[in-house]
Amino acid sequence: MRAAIATWLAAHRAELRSTYAELHALAEASWQEHRTTAYLRRALDGMEIACETFPAHTGLVGHWHGRPDAGDDDGAGKGLCVALRADIDALWQQVDGENRANHSCGHDAHMTMALFAVKALRAVGFQPAGELRVLFQPAEEVGEGALRLLEAGILDGVDCLLGIHLRPDKELPYGKVSGAIYHGACAVLEGEVQGRQAHAARPGDGLSAIEVMADIIQAVRGVSAGYSAVPASCKVTKLQVPNESSNIIPDFGSFAIDVRAQTNKAMDALLADLEGAVQAVGLSWGSPVALRLKSRTVAARPDPGLETLVGEVVTELLGDAARAQPPVTPGGEDFHFYSLHRPELRATMVGLGCGLLPGLHHPHMRFDLDALEIGAGILALTVVKLYEADRLI
Repeated sequence: MRAAIATWLAAHRAELRSTYAELHALAEASWQEHRTTAYLRRALDGMEIACETFPAHTGLVGHWHGRPDAGDDDGAGKGLCVALRADIDALWQQVDGENRANHSCGHDAHMTMALFAVKALRAVGFQPAGELRVLFQPAEEVGEGALRLLEAGILDGVDCLLGIHLRPDKELPYGKVSGAIYHGACAVLEGEVQGRQAHAARPGDGLSAIEVMADIIQAVRGVSAGYSAVPASCKVTKLQVPNESSNIIPDFGSFAIDVRAQTNKAMDALLADLEGAVQAVGLSWGSPVALRLKSRTVAARPDPGLETLVGEVVTELLGDAARAQPPVTPGGEDFHFYSLHRPELRATMVGLGCGLLPGLHHPHMRFDLDALEIGAGILALTVVKLYEADRLI
């Protein structure tokens, strides 16, 4: 099966790259992935895989029901349920002076690899001993998509879940692959400050929202500097006041704080400390400060057995030198909500070294497209190994 998968992918290299280019060009921001969803629907229809879409939002799920385990006469679709997950949204960012959706986090690559893993499996005659489910999940960048799919029951009955993510070159160089990625937890806080307007010539008559927010910046720095239990950081990433005139003391301002921690416990502590520090600044100025949690993702909870299995697949496909230790990264991923809310679910996210430079979320992120073939092969062969292992139990 390994040789058949590798041979098919090599023979369809041009098609794989053209699919990637088409998905790259379709970049759409979170919850706006309408053309992307339609493209993926056409791709699954072409493979005669049943599709499930959502009336309230974008994204879709493919259901490939194979034959039951040998000796199981209860009908097709019984047995192990393995799922592949690929995120489908792009970032909204400035690229060469233009604000637009841009696939600078690799989701176009993730979709391509998941599609071609399934294509390869169908082409070589593989039949899942149960169900192979393909989750094309929207809104990862805002940390909401996984939770919506969980609410919709898309993970019901899933035994094993595999994801994949391109890694920056400084984490995993080209040719190196890890069986997991140890993402940290991530949160975004948003706040508003209320002051008093006044003429800029009489600042004592007003209360400047800018000065209050300047102290909030220092308070946030203090929380970050004082936290050393695990790798963690917090920093103000956005400040805005609505003033059009420069001779008015602004009475309103808004801000955002990005928070990172390597464990969920550390994130809980950081959020509590930040709440206290920011509110203390407001009290010292006599200025009401509203602070709310905009989004949050959780730290990784990879399955050791799946992590090991992926490592064995990497060795089989690429040799033992390609097998890498999982990178520990402060980046966040809403993929880990799946196993948090479904503790019985075995899940891991493959880390793919691909020569990615200058880095994720850079407007001109680039990587070696040969890695698409590697990633699709790893996903496909891991699926095969999971069903083989299940038959031996």
